[in-house]
Amino acid sequence: MTNAAPLQPAGAMSLGLAIVSTSAAPLLLLDGDLMVIAGSSSFCREFQIDPDALSNRLFSDLGDGEWNVRTLSSLLEATASGSADIHAYEMDLKRIGHGTRQLVLNARRLDYGDVEGVRVLLSIADVTDVRLAEKLRDDLLREKEILLREVQHRVANSLQIIASILMQSARQVQSEETRSHLTLAHGRVMSIAAVQRQLATTNAGEVELRSYITQLCKSLGASMIFDPEEISIEVTVDDSKAEATVSVSLGLIVTELVINALKHAFPARRHGKIVVDYRSGEGSWSLSVGDNGVGIPTDPAHSKPGLGTGMVEAMAKQLDATFTLENLSPGTRAEVANV
Repeated sequence: MTNAAPLQPAGAMSLGLAIVSTSAAPLLLLDGDLMVIAGSSSFCREFQIDPDALSNRLFSDLGDGEWNVRTLSSLLEATASGSADIHAYEMDLKRIGHGTRQLVLNARRLDYGDVEGVRVLLSIADVTDVRLAEKLRDDLLREKEILLREVQHRVANSLQIIASILMQSARQVQSEETRSHLTLAHGRVMSIAAVQRQLATTNAGEVELRSYITQLCKSLGASMIFDPEEISIEVTVDDSKAEATVSVSLGLIVTELVINALKHAFPARRHGKIVVDYRSGEGSWSLSVGDNGVGIPTDPAHSKPGLGTGMVEAMAKQLDATFTLENLSPGTRAEVANV
């Protein structure tokens, strides 16, 4: 069995014309002078060009002259000379009585071997609807972001109002136990308000943890430490950033651990310090809250984990991290780490 003979230039040319004419995508075959040799029916249909008036016309003369664009003509001349190809050239096609269309053009010089003359294949894609869809999507995302920031801002303001009401109520009640509960609720609400403010002011999908955690601890200290000379909060955070959803969990963990230290570590106006530390590197991170207070009670009745500890454990699990509590003697160190 013998192999079929390769196509001769004339046969190759005929095959090329047939491919161009029947292409489902708008195609034009041009010669070295940018004269149209053949065009696909899809090109004529897409751009309202009479098929009978297509061949043997300059490309720039097609239609009502809307293809006569200086930059495009220069690029096609460079392609015909073999010095360049057109890759994804974008242009606006403006036609009388029609809306502007956004096009993407590609062109390259064809090698027909011994065939006489230069041949340039030009393909045209109408991306108007795609670009419109992209713009609508971007506009919707921008509108959604604006609305989200507005909601976050209003939520933060509402939380501050609630926190003020709680503090006023704490000052008015006679029961120490009720006052303690209201004060703790005030601290939690203030911390969540700080989270909302931080998220509302960030312009990216990631939050800078140093300023975020520092501001959070300042808010907790201002709302729950009555004498800064007695108890202080120190924050040491590296240059890490975290996604907004992760930063919320980290902020709530810090809130619960700091509140827990303020509630239990320094009884009877004991002086002390709380240290909040965050470090990350090589895919791992650790968040710790330590104090130099009285430590973990040895009495089982007082060392039973509370609601705050349970919340920290749950949020640590969501972050694929582990929660540990260590008695430092003196003091306590709680750590949430993903290693």
